[in-house]
Amino acid sequence: MGSLSCFMSITLNGYFEASPGDISWHKHGSEEAEYSACSLQAGNTLLFGRTTYEQMASFWPTAEAKKHFPVVAEGMNSAKKIVFSKTLSELSWNNTRLVKENMIEEVQKLKQAPEDMTLLGSGSILTQLAEHGLIDEYQVMIDPVVIGKGSTLFAGLERKLELRLTHSEQFKSGVMLLYYQPIS
Repeated sequence: MGSLSCFMSITLNGYFEASPGDISWHKHGSEEAEYSACSLQAGNTLLFGRTTYEQMASFWPTAEAKKHFPVVAEGMNSAKKIVFSKTLSELSWNNTRLVKENMIEEVQKLKQAPEDMTLLGSGSILTQLAEHGLIDEYQVMIDPVVIGKGSTLFAGLERKLELRLTHSEQFKSGVMLLYYQPIS
C-alpha cells in the first residue's frame, strides 16, 4: 500500500504564498536543493494542483533550472506527475497525467498501489486531502521570513487535525524542516 506525503514551504507567520502563485519569498539555497535532490531519488509520484503545476512546469524544464539546479531539474522532469484540475485541458510537462474529476476517489485508489506519492504545494488540494484523512506525513519547510499577507495552510479545514512531530532538520540558511504524522 502506498503512502501520501505533502511538502509545503511556509513563512514564519504561516503563509504558503503571498498572493495567488507568489512564492518569491522562498529562498531555495544549496542545502535546500540537496534536500530536494535526495527527496526526488525516492521516486515518488508528484501530485499538484493547477497553480503549483503551472509554476513548476514553467521553471523546471528550462535551461535556467538545468543550469542552477541540474540534479533537481532532472528529478522533477523525469518524475511521474499527476495534476488535479477542472480547468486545465492540456499539459505540456512530460510524464504528467491530468485528473479532472473525483480527486478524493483517485487518491484513495492510488494509495492502494505500492507506489508512494508526494503532494507539492497546492494549498487547496492539501486542505481537501487532509479533510479526508488521506495524508500520511506532512513536511513543512519554514523559511525565516515574515510577509504582510497571504494564504495560510489548511484554510477552510473543517475538522481538527492533530499531528505529532516525528523529525526535524535545520539548514544553515535558518530554514527549518518539520515532519509530522497524523495522530490516529
